[in-house]
Amino acid sequence: MNGYAIRAIYLFELARAWRTLMQSIASPVLSTSLYFVVFGAAIGSRMVEIDGVSYGAYIIPGLIMLTVLNESTSNASFGIYMPKFTGTIYEILSAPISALEIVIGYVGAAATKSIILGVIILITARVFVDYSIEHPFWMLAFLILTSLSFSLLGFIIGVVAESFEQLQIVPMMVITPLAFLGGSFYSINMLPPLWQTITLFNPVVYLVSGFRWSFYGVSDVGVGLSLAMILVFMLSCLGVIAWLFKTGYKIKP
Repeated sequence: MNGYAIRAIYLFELARAWRTLMQSIASPVLSTSLYFVVFGAAIGSRMVEIDGVSYGAYIIPGLIMLTVLNESTSNASFGIYMPKFTGTIYEILSAPISALEIVIGYVGAAATKSIILGVIILITARVFVDYSIEHPFWMLAFLILTSLSFSLLGFIIGVVAESFEQLQIVPMMVITPLAFLGGSFYSINMLPPLWQTITLFNPVVYLVSGFRWSFYGVSDVGVGLSLAMILVFMLSCLGVIAWLFKTGYKIKP
């Protein structure tokens, strides 16, 4: 394992986030804070409790997941797309570094940035809404696994994308709508039976539900099922990435 190469890619990507601090950290935190103000403090005070949890506190895990999903995907896709765009990807591919080490460097950096962002938002939420964390270990585990899984997805998007516009299609047109419809702001048990069944095909439901369980001990689906869905998704992404490097699809001329 070439630790020097992994460290170089990892630190370079983290340094890029530091150089764009306003865009990488400040902007997502500010956007999520507005959700807390509007839905948590203003509207939440007039809403009934859900599963014994105040509405303002209930949406915290969903809002964190919403940000982490988007930022993990965007950070990883942009990170690997830029070397493709500038042509330096061929220098990386010709260097004595394996595909696994390249993935660890880029995905590790993207996941790290998302985890840091998730923790900052969690701390910021305390300013607006009171909340508790019943299972801190599992909260951290869900946060890490979700960040890694969607960073892997972002890596795939960055490899396949042929323009900056295509980088934004999946986060804007797929992930954000799925997060909004995946129980970020409500319990799917509040939906009519038909829509409950349809919603179960939304993979984000399992992420939000498992993450929310780690906070308050309540969930829309079983915690074991949530964990299994994350692991299946992660393994699927790893399988696709392995195929991309094996075939050279969109990587090699």
